[in-house]
Amino acid sequence: MATMLEGRCQTQPRSSPSGREASLWSSGFGMKLEAVTPFLGKYRPFVGRCCQTCTPKSWESLFHRSITDLGFCNVILVKEENTRFRGWLVRRLCYFLWSLEQHIPPCQDVPQKIMESTGVQNLLSGRVPGGTGEGQVPDLVKKEVQRILGHIQAPPRPFLVRLFSWALLRFLNCLFLNVQLHKGQMKMVQKAAQAQGLPLVLLSTHKTLLDGILLPFMLLSQGLGVLRVAWDSRACSPALRALLRKLGGLFLPPEASLSLDSSEGLLARAVVQAVIEQLLVSGQPLLIFLEEPPGALGPRLSALGQAWVGFVVQAVQVGIVPDALLVPVAVTYDLVPDAPCDIDHASAPLGLWTGALAVLRSLWSRWGCSHRICSRVHLAQPFSLQEYIVSARSCWGGRQTLEQLLQPIVLGQCTAVPDTEKEQEWTPITGPLLALKEEDQLLVRRLSCHVLSASVGSSAVMSTAIMATLLLFKHQKGVFLSQLLGEFSWLTEEILLRGFDVGFSGQLRSLLQHSLSLLRAHVALLRIRQGDLLVVPQPGPGLTHLAQLSAELLPVFLSEAVGACAVRGLLAGRVPPQGPWELQGILLLSQNELYRQILLLMHLLPQDLLLLKPCQSSYCYCQEVLDRLIQCGLLVAEETPGSRPACDTGRQRLSRKLLWKPSGDFTDSDSDDFGEADGRYFRLSQQSHCPDFFLFLCRLLSPLLKAFAQAAAFLRQGQLPDTELGYTEQLFQFLQATAQEEGIFECADPKLAISAVWTFRDLGVLQQTPSPAGPRLHLSPTFASLDNQEKLEQFIRQFICS
Repeated sequence: MATMLEGRCQTQPRSSPSGREASLWSSGFGMKLEAVTPFLGKYRPFVGRCCQTCTPKSWESLFHRSITDLGFCNVILVKEENTRFRGWLVRRLCYFLWSLEQHIPPCQDVPQKIMESTGVQNLLSGRVPGGTGEGQVPDLVKKEVQRILGHIQAPPRPFLVRLFSWALLRFLNCLFLNVQLHKGQMKMVQKAAQAQGLPLVLLSTHKTLLDGILLPFMLLSQGLGVLRVAWDSRACSPALRALLRKLGGLFLPPEASLSLDSSEGLLARAVVQAVIEQLLVSGQPLLIFLEEPPGALGPRLSALGQAWVGFVVQAVQVGIVPDALLVPVAVTYDLVPDAPCDIDHASAPLGLWTGALAVLRSLWSRWGCSHRICSRVHLAQPFSLQEYIVSARSCWGGRQTLEQLLQPIVLGQCTAVPDTEKEQEWTPITGPLLALKEEDQLLVRRLSCHVLSASVGSSAVMSTAIMATLLLFKHQKGVFLSQLLGEFSWLTEEILLRGFDVGFSGQLRSLLQHSLSLLRAHVALLRIRQGDLLVVPQPGPGLTHLAQLSAELLPVFLSEAVGACAVRGLLAGRVPPQGPWELQGILLLSQNELYRQILLLMHLLPQDLLLLKPCQSSYCYCQEVLDRLIQCGLLVAEETPGSRPACDTGRQRLSRKLLWKPSGDFTDSDSDDFGEADGRYFRLSQQSHCPDFFLFLCRLLSPLLKAFAQAAAFLRQGQLPDTELGYTEQLFQFLQATAQEEGIFECADPKLAISAVWTFRDLGVLQQTPSPAGPRLHLSPTFASLDNQEKLEQFIRQFICS
């Protein structure tokens, strides 16, 4: 097991503030704490297995048990042993010698191969609609193809790649304490690529712009060659795009997003398709980001990433390559290096000189400071794209909008939840994706959602996320450091027991010192007489920052949090909100009631938050939530008089209808077959730890639910009609004003504001109408009355635990 906090993080500080901080730590930790042992040596799960429902063959064949025993490696730690040379001079030039030894395969005759591709030749000969045909000069079209190709890519320059790798290695060692990679995961990817002989397509999350530089460096250092990165041209200036193209970057030309009947759009999409086909045939690995760039106020799933995935799917379907291996990737950081501080400038393109100044500022801020950040790169199990295409089409079924599912229940017009899935697509469909068939568009969207769910689910939880969660949801008024030690250990073990990994290891004392030092701008350390330290979160924007960090922990406890809030909604009309836990534990909760409340909350929560896999039905997720609540000890099965015990499975009879039901297709009709769902009851456990844990789970979803409730209250004073951006700005200002009045700073997030606006639009609260200046939002006639607005607010507040 790799040690994330090496000995160099405990070096003597050079500046006086660090010295004062070190004195605080030395006074806060007594000698009795020296006996604390590492708690991560007990169990560490190997996460990232592919979906057994959609890709069972890949799940079995592309995984080897032996790789789980391999440890971690620090990819930015280059020593004399990493080169072919030895000696004292090699130890001083090992970075430079290492960069010279990296193998960079040449790219020859790429423009000629692109020109000879089937799609481009069909356009040149006029055999497809929109081609050049007769009467047009093919030479001019060839020049246009070369111009588009120059915008997309350039042949990687080996000297420039080696020089950039050497400079990047020095920069990363100044910025990061370490960048950890599981050697078993890399071995799994390498074995799958060698055994199958198929190209690799890495589909990654997107925390920072540094991901597009860190991941190619990592794969180059592990011997997988130059990684071709699909960049977003909106995030880079022309000068930076020119540099990234020479380092292996790809950019989608603007003509590719033109309408389907545009000849320029047809030509651009054909050239991009030919480029992707050539990359896959040559075996070069490709990196696609499935999330929007950091700081972008929009849907989580990237429209540009879906467009690139569409090109890959099309290349496999037409038989250019027999198959491709998809690898979900996740990169996590203690603290995101380039997180934008100003939302107004978050979407500005990064220039070459701006990036250079940012690098210098990072180096200057880290100079003389021992608190560098840590990073963890996770590579999930590869799976076959061809296998997914064949099996995924059988999981498609009918869906309904949020307005059809939830609005009648919110208004009290009906009580039954429709037996269907929710259709919620916030990511717009761009030109490249519109060029595909409708079923292929659906395939690409669900594949992207499936892989993003796998990437997020396999992400490692960092120490700062755990610390921010404890301070925000359990100790906003402050906590003693001795108590924080035990709760940090408890929460880490809970994460590991749920099958998630953490991105750190080492002594508990060093971990807390490292995480609190990174959060020193948002917490205050106060020395008290007893020799302990009091950790107090700073009110104001600091709580908003802690809420953003704690969101990294939400996927671990999401099922339990949904279940706890659903139980809170079920108890809302029966017992007082501030009633004792013993009184709430008396009430019986039927299984059907729990299912209904979980479904209502699932439909209310955005798909970008839940990230349910398309192959998983809502009712299967309801059962998973209920199982998690039972496993964690919050719910206890109650035996009703005269009923068969729940543990008695000997007399259970399965109906024929259930025996022949496809996997994952369970609905309320199945409960009728058993005739037992109405007889199953649960009650809240009366164990001593349950009240605090129940409140902790409810608070994990409180920032989003409180933002939704405040958005419902804002309907009475919002100025409509307005543009979507304008109304989102109005709501965000209202959230900020409410945060100043009530101290709920975790809700003052622009991302929560736009999520509330889009959810209300899908729910039918807000309606969108076209206008000469663009689409405008106005209040729907149904929710124009104060009575219906209050019903909406009360529906949301029933899930909030005060």
